[in-house]
Amino acid sequence: MVRTIVEGHLRDILIGKDPLDVETLWEQNYTLTRWYGRKGAAVSALGGVDIALWDIRGKAVGEPIYRLLGGGRDHVPAYASGLLWKEDVAELSGEAAQHLADGFRAMKMRLGRNFSYDRAALQAVRDTIGSQNRLMIEGNARYSLEQAIRMVPDFQSHQIFWLEEPFSPEFPEKFKALRPKLGIPVAAGENEFGLQGFRELIEGGIVDILQPDCCRAGGITECWRIGQLADKHGLRVATHTWSDAIALVANMHLIAALPNGLTVEIDRTGNGLIDKLLKEPLEVREGEVALPQGPGLGIELDERALARHALPRHERIPDGVYSDMVFGQVNYKPAGPYQP
Repeated sequence: MVRTIVEGHLRDILIGKDPLDVETLWEQNYTLTRWYGRKGAAVSALGGVDIALWDIRGKAVGEPIYRLLGGGRDHVPAYASGLLWKEDVAELSGEAAQHLADGFRAMKMRLGRNFSYDRAALQAVRDTIGSQNRLMIEGNARYSLEQAIRMVPDFQSHQIFWLEEPFSPEFPEKFKALRPKLGIPVAAGENEFGLQGFRELIEGGIVDILQPDCCRAGGITECWRIGQLADKHGLRVATHTWSDAIALVANMHLIAALPNGLTVEIDRTGNGLIDKLLKEPLEVREGEVALPQGPGLGIELDERALARHALPRHERIPDGVYSDMVFGQVNYKPAGPYQP
């Protein structure tokens, strides 16, 4: 969908324009796609173009993007994102121990399966990583308000750093009802797009931590605006990343430049577009990941890895599960409802 928008709509209008006029081109692309955009794939397409333009801008002046944005940090905190549901929670302990061995000092696990599993899984991971390391919870938008409130004592006793998306984004009233009872920061934003959507989260008093993604939410230009608005309201930013290493590095530059930038998410589920796409892999040490110091994004892609994952032009997407999207009836296997 993104490819169709970029190649079939934006490309011919972008060719010949000044690539250094990044913000003007963002507004142009947003106006061109507004009729079918404002959310979803269209804004993600704008983000892809925008990240590329920021890379060009940095290369033109010989500076990494985070410095162009006024940032002074050359490392940013990073957390391991994984710990998916397991039939045996002992497997979670092993995975959590591996994240620590890989240099992480914070990690996020998925709950929202059922009450007994959530409690046992939470206990297993906290026992493994100790109280000195951060643990965040992804609710998978599977709780009812009553079920989330029932888990509050466990979240508090295990010193959860944040609770992410306990409810789907269509129910902001549930977020507002839970926050006073939780005593823990609430995070959300991976399902939101553009400044307008994040303004609703901010001004509605819905979350404490915003999670834009340069890959999804409109690129570096728009996520910079989101981060600045969050800062004015005393909120922190912890970028979402699940798609690829280019998006991850763009998010790293953003967090390094924002005064309220908290941390970046690194997919640790074996995603080839995270682990194999860069010629120089990112390395986490003592909970932080270093910013590439080359101009622009500062990265070089492994073209062979890119070719392995590329879909030939005009070829139908094969049935399968791709990040958060499912293609083909045989692959559509939604989890059953949360069990009390």
